[in-house]
Amino acid sequence: MKIDVLTLFPAMFAGPLDESILRRARERGLLELRLHNLRDWTHDRHRTVDDRPFGGGPGMLLKPEPIFEAVESLRGPDTRCILLGPAGRRFDQTVARELAALPHLILICGSYEGVDERVREFLVDDELSIGDYILTNGALPAMVVIDAVTRLLPGVLGDAASASDESFGRGGIEYPQYTRPADYRGLKVPEVLRSGDHAAIARWRAEQARLRTAQRRPDLARDPGNTPQTV
Repeated sequence: MKIDVLTLFPAMFAGPLDESILRRARERGLLELRLHNLRDWTHDRHRTVDDRPFGGGPGMLLKPEPIFEAVESLRGPDTRCILLGPAGRRFDQTVARELAALPHLILICGSYEGVDERVREFLVDDELSIGDYILTNGALPAMVVIDAVTRLLPGVLGDAASASDESFGRGGIEYPQYTRPADYRGLKVPEVLRSGDHAAIARWRAEQARLRTAQRRPDLARDPGNTPQTV
């Protein structure tokens, strides 16, 4: 997969995208990630990317010209162009799987009070939000999307079951997990997990996932598309 990111703050991406799974995916050629400073598509000596909103109001808006020119220079026939902003549809694991099947993404990071509406209406293919809260700019949402999508690319995790067995991988919250020691300060691992009975373990995990989802995320439990976690 190829991902191009348009941002005013490319240095923000350096740490998270140069570590762990994302770093390995890039080194192995499974992910081609390119960061672009939106100011590179300006034409004045001040490299201006924002201006006051028509009609008045607080703050500044990102101008349409550099965004349009940047996307037009990067876009190919199979590109999905996405704006990260609060008005977008909610980003979740289903959307991550949808994006992971695509060959090329352009992510536009919003800043200031937002972007000129013509970008939303006539340029982008989609708009995504990672939650109902305010962040300084769209860099962090872009990192979240990149991380979640990259984990789903073939070969990135190595074990195909790893991504599907995690929380939201099959629709609900993951079952409880334990490791050694089996008894820590009198706190014992459930006997079924030490039984060696794989069918019983699978049933226990599915039931625990169902109960945990109902208790902690009833919104997911009410969704008929969600199924219990199994092994």
